[in-house]
Amino acid sequence: MKKFTTLHTSEPTFSVSELNRQIQQLLEASLPWILVEGEISNLARPASGHWYFSLKDDKAQIRCAMFKNRNSAVRFRPKDGDHVRLRAKVTFYGPKGDCQLTVESMESGGEGALQAAYDRLKAKLQLEGLFEQNHKKPLPKRPERIAIITSPAGAAIRDMIIAFRRRFPLTELTILPSLVQGQGSAANLTKQLERADSSGHFDAIIIGRGGGSLEDLWSFNDELLARSIFHCTTPIVSAVGHETDFTIADFVADIRAATPTAAAELLSPEISTLLSGLKQSELKLTRRIESITQTAQQRLDFLLKRIRHPKERLDIQQDKLHNLNHRLKEGIQKHLDSKQVRLEKDSIKLMSTSPMRTIVKEQAYIEQLEGRLNRALKSTMTSKATTFTRLVEQLNLVSPLNTLARGYAIATQDKKVIRSKDDISVGSTLNIKVEDGSFDCQVTHIDDIEKAF
Repeated sequence: MKKFTTLHTSEPTFSVSELNRQIQQLLEASLPWILVEGEISNLARPASGHWYFSLKDDKAQIRCAMFKNRNSAVRFRPKDGDHVRLRAKVTFYGPKGDCQLTVESMESGGEGALQAAYDRLKAKLQLEGLFEQNHKKPLPKRPERIAIITSPAGAAIRDMIIAFRRRFPLTELTILPSLVQGQGSAANLTKQLERADSSGHFDAIIIGRGGGSLEDLWSFNDELLARSIFHCTTPIVSAVGHETDFTIADFVADIRAATPTAAAELLSPEISTLLSGLKQSELKLTRRIESITQTAQQRLDFLLKRIRHPKERLDIQQDKLHNLNHRLKEGIQKHLDSKQVRLEKDSIKLMSTSPMRTIVKEQAYIEQLEGRLNRALKSTMTSKATTFTRLVEQLNLVSPLNTLARGYAIATQDKKVIRSKDDISVGSTLNIKVEDGSFDCQVTHIDDIEKAF
C-alpha cells in the first residue's frame, strides 16, 4: 500500500490572512480597471445611499458595490433584471475571503452602441450642412397659432400649457398627440410633423418631450425625423429633455429650447409686456390727438376773433372783467368772514382754557389744606403729650426703684433675683440692693412664711 508523504519543512507555510493578502495583491494588480456586462440581481439600496447587487450571466455571478459618490452620476434608475455595462475594479476582502467589484460607472447595456450610432449620425448630418445657422428660420414675434407634437399624457404638455396660459392665454394651441418613446415613435413624430407643416395653419411648431436616458430620447435621434425638420417651412422649436440633454432634433431645429417650459416661453410674449406696450401706444396716441385738437382749436379761436367787431369783443371783455371783479370781492369778503368767525371761536376757546381760574381755585385749596394740616398737628401733639405722661406714671408704678423707696429690698445671688426660699441655702452669699445702695450678707437661717411673721 502506498504511504502518504510527509510535508517538507523547506516549503513556506501561510496563515489564512497572509494567503488572502497575497490573493488580494495579485488580483488588484493584474485587474486594475475592467469593463464588464451582465444582469443585475438582488439590488439593495440601504439608507446610506450605497448600492449593493450581484452581476450575473447564465453561468456565474459576482457581488458588486457602487458607493453613493459614484451612483449619483448614473443617468437611469437600475432595477433587478436590467442588463448593464460597468467600469469597475476587482477587490478582494481579506477577512472573509470574498471577491467583489467596486463599481466606478454604470450605463445601460445598449447605451454604448446607441452613443456610437448617435455620434455617427450627428457627424453625417453635420457634414451635409443640416446644422448650419444660415438654414434656420427666425421665430415669429407674436405667434397666434402653435402646434405641439408630444405625448398627451406626459408632464411636458402640462408644463407648456401652463406656461402659455400664464404668459399669453390668447395663443391658439393645437395638440398633435404622438408616441415619444419605443417602437414606431420616430415614424409617428415624423408623420405628425409633416402633417402640421403641410397644413400651413401654424405660425410655429414645438416638438419635444421630458428628459430621460439616451435610450428614452432615441426617437428624436432618428434620421428621417431630422430631415423632415430640416425641410419644414414652418419654424420648428425642439424641446427635448432637460438642459443637459441634446438630441439630433435639437441641432436641426430652428431653435433649441432647454426644456418644454422654455419652448413655451420662447413663443409666448409676456402679457404684462404687451399690456405695457399698448398702454404706451395709447398714451402716445392720446397726446397726439390732444395736440392736434388743441392746435385746431387755437386756429379756430384765432379765426373767430378776426371776424368779430371790435366793440363786441370789448363788451365781452368788459363783462368778463365785471364778473371777475364781482367774484374777487365775494371771495375776499368770504375769506374775511371766515377768518373773523375763526378768531371769535379761538378767543372763546382761549378764555375757557385760561389758567388764572385754575390757579385761584388751587390756591384756595392749598390754603384750606394748610389750615387743616396745622390743626391736625396741634391735635396730634396734644394727644401724644397726654399719652406720654400717662405712660410715665404707669412706669413709675411698676418701677423697682419706686418699690425700694417704700422700704423694700431686692436680694440677688449671682445676679439672679431671689424669688423663693428654695433658691438659696444656709451659707449662701446674697447681694442686697436698697434705695441708696447695696451690700452683701450671708444666710445663717431659713424659715417658712408662717414662722417668718
